[in-house]
Amino acid sequence: KSLSDNLLSSRAMEKPARDTQSSVRHVEIDATRSGQRLDNFLLTTLKGVPKSRIYRLVRKGEVRVNRGRTKPDYRLQTGDIVRLPPVRQAPPAEHAPPERFAWLADRIIYEDEHLLAVDKPAGLAVHAGSGVAFGLIEGLRALRPEAPMLELAHRLDRDTSGCLLIAKSRPALLGLHQALKTGGIAKRYLALVRGLWRGRQRTITAALERHERGGERMVEAGEEGKAAASVFHPRTRYTEAGATLVEVELLTGRTHQARVHAAHAGHPIAGDDKYGDREFNRELRAVGLKRLFLHAWRLNFKHPLTNSKMALEAPLAPELSALLERLDHVPPV
Repeated sequence: KSLSDNLLSSRAMEKPARDTQSSVRHVEIDATRSGQRLDNFLLTTLKGVPKSRIYRLVRKGEVRVNRGRTKPDYRLQTGDIVRLPPVRQAPPAEHAPPERFAWLADRIIYEDEHLLAVDKPAGLAVHAGSGVAFGLIEGLRALRPEAPMLELAHRLDRDTSGCLLIAKSRPALLGLHQALKTGGIAKRYLALVRGLWRGRQRTITAALERHERGGERMVEAGEEGKAAASVFHPRTRYTEAGATLVEVELLTGRTHQARVHAAHAGHPIAGDDKYGDREFNRELRAVGLKRLFLHAWRLNFKHPLTNSKMALEAPLAPELSALLERLDHVPPV
């Protein structure tokens, strides 16, 4: 099957929730869960239970640790006993058929005993949910049934391609999360934006605020949002198309950050149907662009277990490289 066929066949509607637990459970925390926040443990253990319900269970004392009340940000320790009340959960997820995701093996760009990096294609969600039966992480687990653990260290939008880190152990996951929180992972993206970028690099520091509009998650730049910073480096101008290829350095990791900051700067990303320019998108579709032109190109960080320097790259997706070859370009000035 083609890549597009594989992506389409991996999507299916979720099944309705049902009552999968009718009595209280007590779970003992082992070393693989030590250090994990209670709320994150509950979200993975009580799959299908809404986040608001999870926090309400903790607040009301229905979830307890070692017979006592605690807070959602409590860090679990080896030997802790967590009381789980009976709740309605989504039915157990179907296992992804290994043959459906065999092609993912060719997209692994780095792997050792602690982590792996994969070049995620555009159009594939990173995990199941919201109408998606299987995402990238379910596909990798199907490929590696012997792996004791495979967890997303961070996320990419479904329409974004490129480097994505997967932890293969709890220490690796915690180490990567800490590095992300403290700016220890340098993330570089490539994006084609509307307009001919003038001057050199520019830093955008507009705060970002998430909200719902018509049932759709949106992000806007505004004073009430969370702090965010992106550095845009112009690489190539495409004069006939009225576009510029830029390298985007994300100094923070907010939802849709590169897309919203690009639009805020007056240079929305090509193919962006949420924050982009409709006419610009139409013009580029005419020359072959069929997706969001945003690619997670490079990750630089220290290995969470060995402390060695890591520099991982995913080459620009072929369909994006082909588009650039069709456009007239000159170096930025």
